Amino acid sequence: MTTTTKYIFVTGGVTSSLGKGIIAASLAKLLQAQGYRTTIQKLDPYINVDPGTLNPYEHGECYVTDDGAETDLDLGHYERFLNVPTSQANNVTTGRIYQSVIEKERRGEFLGKTVQVIPHITDEIKNRIQILGNSGDYDVVITEIGGTVGDIESLPYIEAVRQLKWDLGDNNAIVIHLTLVPYLSAAGELKTKPTQHSVKTLMESGVQADVLVCRTEHELPDELRSKLAKFCNVREEAVIQSIDASTIYDVPNLMLEQGLDKVVLKKLALDSETPDLTQWNQFLQRHKNPKTEVTIGLIGKYVELQDSYKSILEAFIHAGAENEVRVNVESIHSEYLNNENAKAMLAHLDGVLVAPGFGERGVEGKIDAVKYVRENNIPFFGICLGMQMAVIEFARNVLKLEDANSSEMDAEAKNPVISLMEEQKTITNKGGTMRLGAWSCDLIKDSIVASVYKKETIKERHRHRYEYNNQYKTQIEAAGMLATGLNPDTNLVEIVEITNHPWFVGVQYHPEYKSTVANPHPLFVAFIKAALKHNKNKKGVSMAQN
Repeated sequence: MTTTTKYIFVTGGVTSSLGKGIIAASLAKLLQAQGYRTTIQKLDPYINVDPGTLNPYEHGECYVTDDGAETDLDLGHYERFLNVPTSQANNVTTGRIYQSVIEKERRGEFLGKTVQVIPHITDEIKNRIQILGNSGDYDVVITEIGGTVGDIESLPYIEAVRQLKWDLGDNNAIVIHLTLVPYLSAAGELKTKPTQHSVKTLMESGVQADVLVCRTEHELPDELRSKLAKFCNVREEAVIQSIDASTIYDVPNLMLEQGLDKVVLKKLALDSETPDLTQWNQFLQRHKNPKTEVTIGLIGKYVELQDSYKSILEAFIHAGAENEVRVNVESIHSEYLNNENAKAMLAHLDGVLVAPGFGERGVEGKIDAVKYVRENNIPFFGICLGMQMAVIEFARNVLKLEDANSSEMDAEAKNPVISLMEEQKTITNKGGTMRLGAWSCDLIKDSIVASVYKKETIKERHRHRYEYNNQYKTQIEAAGMLATGLNPDTNLVEIVEITNHPWFVGVQYHPEYKSTVANPHPLFVAFIKAALKHNKNKKGVSMAQN
């Protein structure tokens, strides 16, 4: 088989959560910075068709692409590092693989053959891996395989990699194996045996690692690298140290120092030159050397797991660097927030973001948070459910519609200012049926959002079933909460603002999904700017009182 696209497979061993996604994204950044058109895909071994129906406590946030795919949160890292949109083809699950094969079997496409893991499941995996490469859009496709080698559910993926390496031939496909080199404090030394066993397990599946990336808390001495190279059957220069970093955005530079890009390009028979990381390092410089700081309250119902709001937290980092501000995020569980303790929990904050979510648990706390920041002129940013809670709070406390609610929380609400979208009313399947992907939004002239975006029309990513009820629009706008963003096709209200407030914006979509290192999202940048202004005003008042 001849191919012009090169393939890199990233596998993991010893333990999960070593950072395969960050290593893949960092390598992709180094290759992109040398002029290679690069993309990354994630193969997830779970049987869910996609993570759209998973609880955030199970799997962190569900990341949504422009084409409406509900995907693994690692795709967020890929986009934030590369500033290139991903798609449905960038995330494949075991559930989707089996679903596709079974549908083919039902259509009679296997001509009466017995359908088996090999060759039918592995062939489907190979086809999915090569969709991006065959598009002609990329020079290099990096494929991250979820889980760890030796897992039962990962075996078909490893076998597919083995076959693809054979099919593609020398210099067209390599395997990077990410593994752990633990430090035993009692012995005072790093131990290589877990890595040796991990590589051995990979080899038992017929796959030889070409590059070892070793996660470690301590520097790897030369003799240990030599030992790993000898007993894992790789060249010494292909033993790469991945030491703990203060921020994930340091990792591309750390991998550059280790020569990961040179080793990979040499094995793929591609030219190597010094990557141009000028813009990246300018961002890092601003991120690491802030001139001041602000504190933002993140009001959510899944705050125990930081990955539940991963894209929001990263968007704060991007916006903070753009404003040369350190953004300290204070996670506040909405279930424990109420009208009585709102002042104690929120008064010191420079801004409040009410986060997305589903279901009625914790929503009253979100509503109480909105009420406090609205009445006390603290900058407010509501996303998806956060925007809906702002509309409910305004209806209850300004319009005096005390029973105002969302029909998601109360199907019998007399004033459902948030209601189920018309096209959702006949849907019974939960997976992949929400309003998903990028949709257009027309901005009202002279609004906050129009000044922020500096455009008349925008496209942002959605993930919701419920919407602003337009039957209340005239009443709500007359009281001072304006609908400043509308979908041109459905007239769906996408954005609300309060005019007599320093900065109060709620959006139905998810702007955090589109924030990258190269292009911090303008709404987050503007929100942090407003928080900084609020912080300065507070200090000014405090000094005047003293």
